[in-house]
Amino acid sequence: MKQLSLLLICSLFLSASLAQNLTSLPSGGNKIAFVCERNGLTDVTIHYDRPGVKGREGKVWGQLVHIGFVDQGFGSSKAAPWRAGSNENTTIEFSNDVTIEGQPLKKGKYGFFIAYDSTESTLIFSNNSNSWGSYYYNDKEDALRVKVKPVKSASNVEWLKYEFMNQAENAATIALLWERLMIPFKVETAYVKDQIASFQNELRTDKGFTWQTWNQAAQWALQHDTNLEQALQWADSATGTTFGGNTQFGPKATKAQLLAKLGRGAEADAMMKAALPLANMQELHGYARSLLLQKKPKEALEVFQMNYAKNPKEFTTMMGLTRGYSANADYKNALKFAQMALPLAPNGPNKTAVEGMIEKLKGGKDVN
Repeated sequence: MKQLSLLLICSLFLSASLAQNLTSLPSGGNKIAFVCERNGLTDVTIHYDRPGVKGREGKVWGQLVHIGFVDQGFGSSKAAPWRAGSNENTTIEFSNDVTIEGQPLKKGKYGFFIAYDSTESTLIFSNNSNSWGSYYYNDKEDALRVKVKPVKSASNVEWLKYEFMNQAENAATIALLWERLMIPFKVETAYVKDQIASFQNELRTDKGFTWQTWNQAAQWALQHDTNLEQALQWADSATGTTFGGNTQFGPKATKAQLLAKLGRGAEADAMMKAALPLANMQELHGYARSLLLQKKPKEALEVFQMNYAKNPKEFTTMMGLTRGYSANADYKNALKFAQMALPLAPNGPNKTAVEGMIEKLKGGKDVN
């Protein structure tokens, strides 16, 4: 009896062992894939299986990929969309909150399905990201549905794929491409909100023990014209004595620009007056160039002149005066300094650029 029990246990163990699958390609010769891209500060990750056309041109959309919702004859779903790939269901994950075609979607991992139609398809983001295919799809688990228009593609895509297109600082278009069709949808991130929140968190860590990081956060907010009052607080920390920023031009210049943006012109002027003596040659040159971009040619020339007085006979300062005089329509003096700068050009491209400026100035044209 004991021998019989032992044989039975061994038999069951062997059967269980044989039931385990070895690692192999997915069924149907499809390809496992994933694609990930960061938009703003948000990571977007798509995991999917890639079916091939395999000679079924003209029989993919509307046939192999069914229209709308159907009963697939297996699983609990009686009205299932397409799994947006093959084998396991496609998943898409967002590390921060996003909007899809203008509709809000919380950060997280979602099952991704498509109810295909040639004129308007429905994209479905499901809170169930673990089920196999769409056999267990339940519309009560939908987190979001959006409608998009499929677009015909000129080129044939053999293996289904997802691509990120039309990337911007805070957005991208994600497109499913297969055979001669593309299904695109736009994902937008709250980049400014996410970046400010990131700065707030990071500046409370060891990263907040240098003036450079406080200045980086303040400068970013200044450039994006957002959260200016908080940016001014960051600039106060950057210019304080704790981390040595009080002896640096950069943070003081940032604070001056923020004060100007906030309409506190007298304070801004006083701060910049205190900052300029701390600047090195490149910092002065860069600041004067920024004034030119702000359409302040007179102020820019004054800074270029200050830089030349501190650093005479330098290629950079001579070129600064070339630009400064030219911006003020004093082409005679601009030409003089361009000709003085030419033999000091550090390389071929710089020499060519100066020669081009000289020709413009001889013709009475601004070089900026």
